[in-house]
Amino acid sequence: MTPNTDLTNHFLIAMPALADPNFHHTVTYLCEHHQNGAMGIVVNRPLELQLGDIFQQLELSCSDPQTNQQPVYVGGPVQSDRGFVLHESGRSWKSTLKVTDAISVTTSMDILEAIAAGDGPDKILIALGYAGWGDGQLEDELANNAWLSGPADEEIIFRLPSESRWQAAADLLGIDLNLLSSDAGHA
Repeated sequence: MTPNTDLTNHFLIAMPALADPNFHHTVTYLCEHHQNGAMGIVVNRPLELQLGDIFQQLELSCSDPQTNQQPVYVGGPVQSDRGFVLHESGRSWKSTLKVTDAISVTTSMDILEAIAAGDGPDKILIALGYAGWGDGQLEDELANNAWLSGPADEEIIFRLPSESRWQAAADLLGIDLNLLSSDAGHA
């Protein structure tokens, strides 16, 4: 990986030996990656919390049972009390980062109000917190064999059951995670 490599809109797939409890067997969608660091949302670690619970705390009313039952995810260990909505691009909200033409991330309340009212994006993933890396930190972790990286797939993020996402992200690279060793080899 060169210093200019931009992994925005890529998956970080935790190697099987990654023992950090925040990232063990996770898939992280990188929303931003540049010379100062990286920011992403873990997309396969649901909490025992549903979107309806968040609506209730925010005193928002939502009459759609399917929306209320949408799982809420642990997005990462940074600012775990802050909400992030990963969603299909289209409309802009007060605080939206357009990652690609197809995917954006929003942190403002207006998107939650729209979702509760039935006027939000169709494809959403709600997360509390995010994963963050400082300058050079992610590159060091990649060099130390903590992660695999590969292009993201919105079907994995928004449609696949969360328990299938880790292996499905590796499948995009043609890798069976069950066959990987935790030891890095040297020729």
